[in-house]
Amino acid sequence: MSESIKLFENRKVRTQYDSENEIWYFSIVDIITILTEQTDFQKSRKYWNKLKERLKAEGNETVTDCHQLKMVAEDGKMRLTDVGTVEDIFRLVQSIPSPKAEPFKQWLAKVGHERIQEIQDPSLSMDRARDNWKTMGRSEKWIQQRMTGQETRNKLTDYWKESGISENKEFAFLTNIIHQEWTGLSVKQHKEIKGLKSQNLRDHMSEAELIFTALAELSTRQIAEVDEALGLKENADASKKGGKIAKNARLELEAKTGKKVITKDNYLPPKKKKLE
Repeated sequence: MSESIKLFENRKVRTQYDSENEIWYFSIVDIITILTEQTDFQKSRKYWNKLKERLKAEGNETVTDCHQLKMVAEDGKMRLTDVGTVEDIFRLVQSIPSPKAEPFKQWLAKVGHERIQEIQDPSLSMDRARDNWKTMGRSEKWIQQRMTGQETRNKLTDYWKESGISENKEFAFLTNIIHQEWTGLSVKQHKEIKGLKSQNLRDHMSEAELIFTALAELSTRQIAEVDEALGLKENADASKKGGKIAKNARLELEAKTGKKVITKDNYLPPKKKKLE
């Protein structure tokens, strides 16, 4: 399965696509957060727990059919979360009184159609990502750097797959080694500096942070290819070496400019001030 984030009115919905069975799965808590217009995930979970009890008592098929998949949680860790198919979510939406119900159902139908198009023409997924970043206010220069970095990342993960690395946990482990080496911070610590929770760190990096991340991952892949790294240990060694190359470049640049590459800046919308 491949995990991704879809946007509904700039609100994130965690999804996984089962390419073998051609089925989309959606995080139910994310959807409830949108439909109830919550900002607190804990309240959304409580709402879902109460709704589950009511639906079970009514014999609703939504609860019977939904199951759990591991998705990236607010703390950056892979955690089990309740998910549903498009059909499950359509039934669920009927159970939640919300002015967003109709536009959300239209969005849900569109997501399924877009995925079919992307399978037939993979370039469309990048076009949609570009449009999303534009909507979120990113500059053309930033978008180009983000897309270049993603291509570098994809080549690295392709190598990992071919060299016996399993997805999710081992990918995250190796990624963290690279990140820790070049930044001096774990991915979690870097997110904390930027004030991020469930957001994708790369979507909130500066141009310099994106460039050095790409350099670290490009170096890692090329070292792994030369060393013919296989398995977790050998790829971990390559990851450390690749990260160190970007670290040395970062330190040299910082010494020349007097400016830190790692920044607390992010692209989160400004918080609304509470009325007295």
